[in-house]
Amino acid sequence: MNIYDYSKSDLEEYFESINEKRYKAKQVYDWLYKKRVKSFDEMSNIKKDIIQKLKEDFTFNTIEIVKVQNGNDVHKFLFKLKDNNYIEAVLMNHDYGNSLCISTEVGCNMGCAFCESGRVKKIRDLEVSEMTCQILLIEEHLNIRISHVVLMGIGEPFDNFDNVMKFIDIINDDNGISIGSRHITISTCGIVPKIREFTKMHKQVNLAISLHAPNDKLRSKLMKINKVYPISEVIKAVKDYLKENNRKVTFEYIMLKGVNDKKEHALELSKLLKGMNAYVNLIPYNETSHIEFKPTFRDEIMKFYDILKKNRINVTIRKEFGSGIDAACGQLRTKYKEDI
Repeated sequence: MNIYDYSKSDLEEYFESINEKRYKAKQVYDWLYKKRVKSFDEMSNIKKDIIQKLKEDFTFNTIEIVKVQNGNDVHKFLFKLKDNNYIEAVLMNHDYGNSLCISTEVGCNMGCAFCESGRVKKIRDLEVSEMTCQILLIEEHLNIRISHVVLMGIGEPFDNFDNVMKFIDIINDDNGISIGSRHITISTCGIVPKIREFTKMHKQVNLAISLHAPNDKLRSKLMKINKVYPISEVIKAVKDYLKENNRKVTFEYIMLKGVNDKKEHALELSKLLKGMNAYVNLIPYNETSHIEFKPTFRDEIMKFYDILKKNRINVTIRKEFGSGIDAACGQLRTKYKEDI
């Protein structure tokens, strides 16, 4: 068993199962996530017989950084997993801190037309440890503290629901990595049953919906999931989430030249989201060599932004990162595998 797969409550149950005190879980967590030790032998305040038991029952297996690309305020990491699959994470330096976008699956079954990572079908879910170690290894590599985590890399987080929820518990735990709830964002393309399950959990982390179109006809062309859960169902689930959790929701909207960036789209989007406790995050598109979409010009993004603003929709434009690197999610992995 991998020690990084265990939440603090899991470890408390483990220690009870071997007739030890629950508080030892907190001690182990302190060594793992505060002191960042790499072996049980370094845990000097834990009895030797318990250390031996831990060594018998757990491993410290982690993932491996195999390539790093550095750009202006951005670092892209390619990881090799124990089964020789690859995932990516992107570290972005903002004025408010260091934000890490992590992967949650190997590949993705959602098949969004504009997404590089969706070109590879889902191979498997990431284990909790494989998500957690993305943070640990990058903090060590860059000698930094990651303040914000976004689950918006390779994979659909709600398609790996149980592992993702445990991962959030670990990084949010004061004895764990200790990233505040308001600094964690989970993004979904709109798996309605999981949005509803998440609603009932009352977690204080941020919820983002990958919308990318204001109507079903266009969204179904861009996102296969819309044929299963159309916009009306997604919006209803989000409204129920807002009512029960009183937390603002983000709608992600990637700007594709000549596809979803016209005046009529902005007006339709304004009507769709009118009165909701939400805001729209307009995302400049990172062009790739494998997909035909082009990014919307900056002045056209501003026109779209202005229409939303005039219609009293809260809206931001995501800062552009990675102009000098393989910025699109999944792009670094694809190029690396083509080269080996």
